[in-house]
Amino acid sequence: MSFCIAATTTFTFAQKKDVRQQKKEQKKERINQLIKQEEEGAIIYQKQSVFGLKLYTDGYAAFYELGSLKTPEKTNLYSIEIGERKHPKEEKLTRGNGYGFAIGNPYIYGKINNFYYVKLGLGQQRLIGGKGNKNGVAVSALYGGGVTAGLLKPYYISYSDPVTSQRKDIKFANNDSAFLEARSIIGASGLGKGFNEIKLSPGVFAKGGLRFDYGRYNETVTAIEVGLNVELYSKKIPLMLLNKQKQLFFNAYAAIDFGRRK
Repeated sequence: MSFCIAATTTFTFAQKKDVRQQKKEQKKERINQLIKQEEEGAIIYQKQSVFGLKLYTDGYAAFYELGSLKTPEKTNLYSIEIGERKHPKEEKLTRGNGYGFAIGNPYIYGKINNFYYVKLGLGQQRLIGGKGNKNGVAVSALYGGGVTAGLLKPYYISYSDPVTSQRKDIKFANNDSAFLEARSIIGASGLGKGFNEIKLSPGVFAKGGLRFDYGRYNETVTAIEVGLNVELYSKKIPLMLLNKQKQLFFNAYAAIDFGRRK
């Protein structure tokens, strides 16, 4: 009886040892595969966090992006972006006092609204060309889309009434004559004016681009990104007087990205 128990115990111990050895070998093989992929130019990580600045053909933005690796070639992306859209005909002017000195803040003639936005997006990053070595450049395709919240803030100007000479801050309210009468405009009102009057215009967006990552391999993200973006809002966005209002915004962008991987 004791012999059977001893034999069973020895067999169980041998089984556990074999399982442990097998797991150890599998772990070693996975590590070897990761090392091989790294040497071949694949970007190996679990998570990446990227911050960046974007310059659009019609504005600017800052963004944060969280990436989750699914395969050595594919990463799921979750992003938030905050920025401003501008009309291509915007031009800052300054009113002088006749002696070469400005008498008011610079203002944009004909502008009636500032247009800010917040975008929440989902997308993917696909590796096109990995780094040949740790000092190479990885090229990835980016694509995705999501929802956007357009925020319209009234643009206030400091205005001198031509009849009473009274100075006041006004916003556009079908008073074209005041907004287009350059001789009565002193300048733009303070930046904070109108934030309590913001109106929401929801929409959707889609984008696609290329990211050129030349950062230190598998540890940091240092990249240049270029791409195209399209946004569709629920209603037309009034930005400038005497110009067509748009509901669809199509633009190109360039970005500088910084981040870390782990």
